[in-house]
Formats: sequence, C-alpha cells, structure tokens
Amino acid sequence: MPGTVQIHGTGQLITLSRRLRTAGGPRLQQNFARRIRRTAEPLHRDLRSTIARLPIRSAGRGGGKRGGPSPTARPFRATLAGAVRISVRTGSSPGARVYIDASLLPPDISLGVLYQLNDGRLRHPVFGNRKRWANQTTAPRWWDRTVARHTPRMRTEVARVLDDVRRQLE
Repeated sequence: MPGTVQIHGTGQLITLSRRLRTAGGPRLQQNFARRIRRTAEPLHRDLRSTIARLPIRSAGRGGGKRGGPSPTARPFRATLAGAVRISVRTGSSPGARVYIDASLLPPDISLGVLYQLNDGRLRHPVFGNRKRWANQTTAPRWWDRTVARHTPRMRTEVARVLDDVRRQLE
C-alpha cells in the first residue's frame, strides 16, 4: 500500500520506549530517535528520487484534438516527491514512518493519485475539465518495490539500534 511505510509495534520497541522514558532521560531518547531517523533516511531519499524519475506515458491525443502547454508551471512528479516525509515517534507507539504528507500537496492532487500511480495507471480530467479525461501509465508497484529493497536493511539497522540502547540501559 503506497503512502505509508512503518516499522513499529514490535514488543521490543515498546518495552525499550518505556525503559527510555523511565531510566534513559532525554539525551538517550534523542539519540534513539536520531538513529531511527537515520535508518529511514535512505528509503526517504530513494522514494523521492524514484517519484522524480518515474516515467509516466500518455495514451496520446486522438486526431483533431487540441493541445497546448499546461496552465500550471508546477511539475507533477516534483510536487509528489517534495511531499515525502519521515516521522519518528518514541512514545507509546514507537517507530519510524515514511509517508506522503497530504497537507503539502496542492488541492487538485489527492493521495488517491499516489495509489493510482502505484497500480501503474493514472486517470485524470484534462486541465480540470471533468467532461474530458486522460489516461496515463507507468511501471506498476514502483512504491512497493522501492520499500521492499530497503526493508531488510532497515530491520537489521533497527535491531542494531535496539541492542545498543538496551546495553546502555543495563
């Protein structure tokens, strides 16, 4: 499912988060959060570059149809790539999340667009005209493949961070 990547909810993370609050103090919590963020940053960068380079092909215009330049100067892929964010939590539900922040998207682009793109297709009104629609295609499951490439490394890194912090608490 595109839009969110989460590594959290394991018993170890929850137990460690509680111990951090009671014994570790703010400095240890900040170190824990910083290392978890660093673990998610390569995925964040890769998702942004994948979105920016995503080849989107058009079905093309039929004969006799009008065309012209886009009425907006906003590049679509760059707008989506700029909305990819990382969130790290150390509270009751600790973990890291890489997601598309819908508040950073313009009002005419919804998160549904990202789900369509991950399915390998994009259907949208032509310049906002709901009487004319355009179909575009791209490589399917690009979000899922990018996340799958990073998952083993992230699991290993999170396990290493947990072991290091656990040793500091003992």
